[in-house]
Amino acid sequence: MPQEPSFHMTSAEFRRNGHLVVDWIARYMDEVETHPVCSRAVPGQIRSLLPRSAPQTGESVQAILRDLDEIILPGITHWQSPRFFGFFPANTSGPSILGELLSAALGVQGMLWVTSPACTELETHVLEWLIEMLDLPRKFSSGASGSFSAGGGGGVIQDTASSATLCALLAARERVAGVGDDRRPLKAYASNQAHSCVQKAVMIAGLGRESLRLIDVDDQGALVPDRLEAAIKRDREAGCVPTFVCATVGTTSSNAIDPVEAIGEICQRHRLWLHVDAAMSGSAALCPEFRFIHHGLERADSYCFNPHKWMFVNFDCDCFWVADRAALIRALSVQPEYLRNPATQSGAVFDYRDWQIPLGRRFRALKLWLVIRHYGIEGLQHHIREHVRLAKLFAEWVERDDRFELVVPPPLNLVCFRHRGGDAFNEQLRDRLNASGKIYITHTRLKDRLTLRLCVGQTHTRQHHVEEAWRLIQRTAEEL
Repeated sequence: MPQEPSFHMTSAEFRRNGHLVVDWIARYMDEVETHPVCSRAVPGQIRSLLPRSAPQTGESVQAILRDLDEIILPGITHWQSPRFFGFFPANTSGPSILGELLSAALGVQGMLWVTSPACTELETHVLEWLIEMLDLPRKFSSGASGSFSAGGGGGVIQDTASSATLCALLAARERVAGVGDDRRPLKAYASNQAHSCVQKAVMIAGLGRESLRLIDVDDQGALVPDRLEAAIKRDREAGCVPTFVCATVGTTSSNAIDPVEAIGEICQRHRLWLHVDAAMSGSAALCPEFRFIHHGLERADSYCFNPHKWMFVNFDCDCFWVADRAALIRALSVQPEYLRNPATQSGAVFDYRDWQIPLGRRFRALKLWLVIRHYGIEGLQHHIREHVRLAKLFAEWVERDDRFELVVPPPLNLVCFRHRGGDAFNEQLRDRLNASGKIYITHTRLKDRLTLRLCVGQTHTRQHHVEEAWRLIQRTAEEL
């Protein structure tokens, strides 16, 4: 009988093709700064180059990689370029890429402890490492192995800080629901500079857009505690239930740091859940001299930061801790028959599907584990310190040039500055710089003025990249 064709990739083919793909990745990492940082593609360009229909028969990896070079790369804005200074870092690294590759190869579903014990236990353990590495309050610890059924805190890897914020809000809502049948409107609070994920969280949680109170900030962009307390009192007097506050350690616009200590005192006095979002800036706490950003964190009920922004772990990887895991689990746990198993019923394990919105979950802890083991604490600290140093150096250059001004002093690795020529001039300057392909920067609006942002945080950014960026900014300003 004729042998039926096999449509699987054999192990020998995988080895050959794997070498080609890994070589392509290594070449890209070597050559990334030769590409224009911001993609010059126009809407519809990439789709116009792709076949209208999927291939009927399989194609070679060589052909796919050729199209990757010719079709896909021109449509990429190169976030891994050392000349990428926009938005926030989304840095990756060799060990993180290898960890992602291993996770893909294992292909486990980590929804339950029993579905892959190592997936759960490595995640729990690495998050315990990070409590020590960042000097976080010990109330966020899950405890020693074998005591998981006891009360206390714990950590879990979410996809993003947006999901962590939503989970924190759901736990806060659960805690309020647990004290009685209170049907009064719930209220949430954040600064008017907080990430938009807070607004999305209150919408998804069913509180409604109008439930979120955006609190005024000071000249540095940080939430004003007196304004927060006044808003809480007004809502309580109006018959509402103040429930949740999100404090930001490092706002997206300006890296402003909310006064967590004062906010925490207010939350404890009025019995509100305090969630602290340190998405990018939390990585700075790897260095003892930058741990001022966490002052007052012992008053928080939950905390998160993103290693996928500034700790050389590729997207997605958000580390989220709660002081009271029982409230989080009550808010998110369901027990269908097909998921029941002896380990879960024993209460001796964590089932992380009860700590997040979806059921399924990837083995994200692998890449975090590889990064920490490869760099070590000293290596991670070195890069964080260097990025902060380079941002401060750039800020000094801005201050010495009379044509430019700092809008707010840079607390860490983000510099907010502008040309004194006005909003239209700064907009033109930004567009001209990005169109050059030599750097990429973004903007925000601070103190009602269009402000340019230069964020230092990519894995391979060095001083000469920052020096070249500043010279290009000066030269382009002269040409406008």
